[in-house]
Amino acid sequence: MRWRSPTGLQQLEPEVAVSLARLTGLEGFARAVMVGVIPLAALETFGTKERVSYVFLAGAALTTLVTLHVGTLERLLHRRWVVDLGAIALFSAAILFMFADGPLFALAVGLRSAEASIFSVCMSLYIMDFIGKADFTRTESRRMVYQGAAWLVGPVLGITLWDSVAPEAPFLLSAVSTCCMLAFFWKLRLSNYPVISSPKSPAINPLAAIPQFFRQRRLRIAYFITLARAVFWATLFVYGPIYVVEAGLPTFAAGAFLSIASAMLFISPTVSRLAERHGVRRVIMTAYIVMGCSCVALASLGAPTPAGVVFWLTSAVGGATIDVLGNIPFMRLVKPRERAAMTGVFSTWREVSFLITPALAAVVLAVGPFWVLYLVVAILMFCAAALTSYLPKRL
Repeated sequence: MRWRSPTGLQQLEPEVAVSLARLTGLEGFARAVMVGVIPLAALETFGTKERVSYVFLAGAALTTLVTLHVGTLERLLHRRWVVDLGAIALFSAAILFMFADGPLFALAVGLRSAEASIFSVCMSLYIMDFIGKADFTRTESRRMVYQGAAWLVGPVLGITLWDSVAPEAPFLLSAVSTCCMLAFFWKLRLSNYPVISSPKSPAINPLAAIPQFFRQRRLRIAYFITLARAVFWATLFVYGPIYVVEAGLPTFAAGAFLSIASAMLFISPTVSRLAERHGVRRVIMTAYIVMGCSCVALASLGAPTPAGVVFWLTSAVGGATIDVLGNIPFMRLVKPRERAAMTGVFSTWREVSFLITPALAAVVLAVGPFWVLYLVVAILMFCAAALTSYLPKRL
């Protein structure tokens, strides 16, 4: 691959972009196979949704500390070694889930989320280093298709293994899948692909960049857009399987529910075309309105019912749309010289969402019925839609 300009953004060769998408799919499967099992195992272990919320809150606190220090890790290690470190964290989480109870369960939750954050930060930096702004939507669409395949199979397979084979089986499969993902990453590292071997963005400690990030109005909006999406998905993946079981459906249905919700990522090519035709801003606003209305419908039903699963899935359509487009405002609005530092701050949306969501659930359960949480999430979705309207029309 020949470089025409040492400072300009370069286009990835098609096979390299596809390899990154495959890597994303492998990483996603290693996490997806555990995603439906973890909340049900937590409910079985700790007994109540309140205690489950506290466990996820503790895990998110650990993950936030890791995310804010990814820049420090990059200064001490090469970016490719940071990805390796994340894989080790995911492998360790899978092993801990097989044997953990009490505080170790929260540690496993934190390690799993920490790996997701590390992988997200590193992949975002690689993409922004080597892909032009005009191709962000197409690249993210391709990655979401591979991600969708992983999350279509993973949740239902994980719960089936947990319910029908052995409680340890999905975690063992996750550990093996993580090793496969790491082996594929090493294959890319040992190839001639410069995207894996030579990052262009310098490593900067994001802790020092937090004030600078939130002084920029457009970056604040981009952060809130992604944070609101993450709060919705945190609500769905933690409390959705519990909702399905409490609605009287079999355990297998909880896995099927998560797989169907994740399969919404297959609408990525359609979302990409809609964004090219109508603009990223308008499509994001529409998706958040759909999500907000669906959450209001869930709240109106009150106690869990099979009919409520339909509204969970309609909201997942909006969530998948934001998955494809949610990072685009940040990627297009961040200044090139600030990418590394700002990406470290921006990527805390995952951990902050896992702090906010269980905290909100714990407060709601302390003062009222759980369906109030759906109203709170709906308000958040409508606020995200309103804030999106302040972004540039050319986005």
